[in-house]
Amino acid sequence: MQVRNCQTLKEPKRTYKRNGGQIMTYDLNITFDDNLVTGNKTIDTQHKELIDRIQNFVIACQNGDSKVKAIKLLDYLNEYTDFHFKEEEALQEKAGYPEREKHYEKHEEFKKTIQELYEYLQEYEGPTDRFSELVQKNVIDWLFGHIKTYDRSVAKFIFMKQNPDRC
Repeated sequence: MQVRNCQTLKEPKRTYKRNGGQIMTYDLNITFDDNLVTGNKTIDTQHKELIDRIQNFVIACQNGDSKVKAIKLLDYLNEYTDFHFKEEEALQEKAGYPEREKHYEKHEEFKKTIQELYEYLQEYEGPTDRFSELVQKNVIDWLFGHIKTYDRSVAKFIFMKQNPDRC
């Protein structure tokens, strides 16, 4: 599995025993780096926490952890995502961000993805390779793309509104 749009630290490849005893090799390490900075301290702090939670979730999946642990970590990720989206939407509302409805729709899209991951885990004994691919595409890639476009746009709007003399 390859992660785009984030920093991959160079470490020796690690071998993980996956669900069903299948051996897989990964050199994946998802981190919050300068490419994901929006310039808004609140948003950036929350993004770092969110990415840390995704990293913990990915590690559990790679280690072949049980279905119960995967669901608990997905709960943990889901709770923080919900908190973060509400905070971000409140910032947009307070600032009068003109694209907030479109941004809200993107958040709803992500929430639907989390629900689909729950459904997938309910159907299988635990995280599978297909599940990891879904997490890669629908969580990691989506989130990093969202941060670099939608969230940066919000942060820029808020900055310009708070600093009209600098624009």
